[in-house]
Amino acid sequence: MSDIPPLRGRHNELAELETLVSHARVGRSGALVVCGEAGVGKTALMDHITARAAANVRTERIVASQSEMELAYAGLQQLCGHMMGSVTRLPAPQQEAIEVAFGLRSAATPSPFLVGLALLGLLTEAAEDRALLCVVDDAQWLDQASARALAFAARRLDAEGIALMLVMRQADEVFAGLTHLVVEGLGHEDACELLRLAAPGGLDQRVRDQLIAEARGNPLALRELPRALNPAQAAGGFALTGSLPLENRIEQSLVAQLAPLPAPARLLLLLAAAEPTGDPGLLWRASAVLGLGPEAFDAAKDAEAFVVGTRVSFRHPLVRSAVYRAASPEDRRRVHAALADVTSAEHDPDRRAWHRASATLRPDEEVAADLERSAVRARTRGGAAAAGAFLERAAELTPSPFHRGQRLIAAAEAKHDAGASAAALRLLESARALPLTALQEALVVRLHARAGYALRRDRSGVQHLLAAAQGLEGLDPVLARDTYIEALAAATYGGRLGDAEQVAAVANAILGATPAAEETDRARDLILRGQALLATEGQEAAIDTLRRAQRAFLEQAPDFLELHWMWFASRAAQDLWDPAGLRALAHRQVELARAEGVVTVLPIALSLLMLVQMVDGDLDGAEASCDEIDAIKEVTGNPLPRYGRLLLAAYRGQVGEAERWAERIRADGHARGEGHALSAANFSEAVLYNGLGRFAEAVACGRRELPYTHELNLAMRTLLELVEAATHTGELALAEQAFEQLAGVTRPVGTTYALAVLAMAEAQLRAGDEAEALYRDAIKRFEHERMPIWVGRCRLLYGEALNRRGRHTDAREQLRVAHEVLTACGLNGFAQRAADELRASGETLRVRVRGSAAQLTDQELNVARLAREGLTNRDIGARLFISAHTVEYHLRKVFAKLGIKRRTELKPALAELTRTPTRT
Repeated sequence: MSDIPPLRGRHNELAELETLVSHARVGRSGALVVCGEAGVGKTALMDHITARAAANVRTERIVASQSEMELAYAGLQQLCGHMMGSVTRLPAPQQEAIEVAFGLRSAATPSPFLVGLALLGLLTEAAEDRALLCVVDDAQWLDQASARALAFAARRLDAEGIALMLVMRQADEVFAGLTHLVVEGLGHEDACELLRLAAPGGLDQRVRDQLIAEARGNPLALRELPRALNPAQAAGGFALTGSLPLENRIEQSLVAQLAPLPAPARLLLLLAAAEPTGDPGLLWRASAVLGLGPEAFDAAKDAEAFVVGTRVSFRHPLVRSAVYRAASPEDRRRVHAALADVTSAEHDPDRRAWHRASATLRPDEEVAADLERSAVRARTRGGAAAAGAFLERAAELTPSPFHRGQRLIAAAEAKHDAGASAAALRLLESARALPLTALQEALVVRLHARAGYALRRDRSGVQHLLAAAQGLEGLDPVLARDTYIEALAAATYGGRLGDAEQVAAVANAILGATPAAEETDRARDLILRGQALLATEGQEAAIDTLRRAQRAFLEQAPDFLELHWMWFASRAAQDLWDPAGLRALAHRQVELARAEGVVTVLPIALSLLMLVQMVDGDLDGAEASCDEIDAIKEVTGNPLPRYGRLLLAAYRGQVGEAERWAERIRADGHARGEGHALSAANFSEAVLYNGLGRFAEAVACGRRELPYTHELNLAMRTLLELVEAATHTGELALAEQAFEQLAGVTRPVGTTYALAVLAMAEAQLRAGDEAEALYRDAIKRFEHERMPIWVGRCRLLYGEALNRRGRHTDAREQLRVAHEVLTACGLNGFAQRAADELRASGETLRVRVRGSAAQLTDQELNVARLAREGLTNRDIGARLFISAHTVEYHLRKVFAKLGIKRRTELKPALAELTRTPTRT
């Protein structure tokens, strides 16, 4: 049928595909998800594009296989096989990650995001000399790990000269956000012409009309269905089975065409369908095991079913699935057994284990043990989904009920870790029907609670987690502690929108299960007990334990598990008004998360680092951290709220942006039942309006937090903003109330930071020499703690107070420093307040003209901020999940827009972009 025009009616689709390739030729990159039903013409489009591009574009093309969906990184390994010569040019962590993922070396489980970066790096290296076109056919059959890595790389393509096409039947959610090209059926005229060419002998008019209607313009249906008609049917006695989906009807037609082949040829086709690597040598060896001779190959090739060249390929991907699905279970087991016999146990043990399992009908411990070992290797390579599949099949083939339960529990845990919590619950129900040890029963309860909470996030999840933790006491104390902390985190998640009784129940259970603080020095025990005391008995009762916990986290060498607990220690440092401890913990958690490649923890660690940077007056650094959090969120879907953007906008005095973020975060907090979101919005807007001098609005925001200051953190920090706003509006009773509540959470702590905050608040309520002494004490303490934002704000308040008393000369001394410090930190609203007060005192400031009005894109700003911090192109690429080539491309555009030539000029140039003009 080579005379049938395969691209009839495809002008628009071809134009879009060729545009993507032409962009790659000039150094631009892009990805396209090409989707449409089976047989609609996607493969023909890819054949045309790859043939047209062959002259001056490097092409890598693979076809994913349904039989390899459970093998972690199988698709990626197939795609990158010819590129691995460049692996040594990748950064060491990326090189290690992809080599471990491909089973080429042994090391810790690689982060999937490091693997994604490594893929991006390999693609970039492959496109170094000429443009690269990568085509992944039947991408719906990709294993989960490969699909995520490809989606990751696709979203980061920019200026590398790469065109990536992912061809699939239906758009998978993992590729959401990418550009989609939907290939639809042909129009009526094109469909009629294609059917005429496919059936040159002519068809009965009624049969032709029915075929046209039922095929819905599908080119493969129009081509293949007439071939299955006998002369009587073509002459008018034909009727399609309209109840079957079109894909099934096409498959039935393909199978019907192959039915006349001799049995050995059909078995050979099944063998090729079950062996997706396309290795001809493997196919020859397996066919010999089955006793299939050259005549079987000749018959299969004569039927135009497949081609054996450097690779074994079918004339259409649907032929492979049609052949495999139509085969009897007995024949499938025969071909898988043959493939297992000829697959190397040393070089490809996982594929061999999977073939053996597919060839096995009855329970077989040897086969099950092989699968279990494959699951361990899959876990090491970062394939939790693959590990779950191996273990589930191993459980099915396990003769011993005890070991079957053990493997089902392990399979459920792997499924949960891979995000398939519903599948995990299904496996756990099967495990419960088997004989289990007490520990296994407790593990089932724990995993059931975790998976259920992940799916529903309702109140019952807390109860189940608590029961699981209590059940693990005496069986596995370490796992019990981990489950307690999960239960407490789930219970406290809602804050004021949550259930106080549940929080108390979990906290009291923890206090009953953990040793008294004086009986342990283990960081996790101390932080668990300290947080429970905080929830039940309040700040004063928890202070000593929380301080010991914080010291333990800083002094003890952290293990991987403590990386996930460090958030609680950092939260304690905030509640204890300990900036030095928070700095140390935040930096340590970020460093550990980077070193371990734990990108799921990194956004939380970066959010804590961002708070440290804000307190330290480094808003530029905080903005760079926000950029990195956003980059991770984009590629992982991490639901971490964007509090950082709100806080930054508030500190910078960007009223429109801050108000938009506050509205969004409040709505999100109510929707998710997270009270902390409301505190973040109220605190941020109080800071914003105090900076702008809109004190009545700041009072309204601060007043909302008065009933919740026992929650500490941002709620208690809002009290200082409320004191400032209320004193400016003359609401002294409200200011005194806020001060008393602030004293209640700072005096017991007694740190330099806490006492500085208290002195600053009290100074605003006092007069004369008493107020001055308090301001000077607060300034001295803030300077000792290296907190320039608070130094600037305290001097501003002091200067305003002196101005009100008519002491303008003394006021100018404070206000000049305040203006200088606040301007340097980027607190534009507060800096403007200082400028206005200076003018009121009789001093005129020079007008600062806004810098370049050039508009940078979000990505250009992200790159520029990190370059300003001194990072190399490679480091910036690693932070933002883009290639070094793309970083260089964006920096060239940044330099042109800002009119600068060197990186050293970035800091002042970017500062001018966000600075509010100073009035005279």
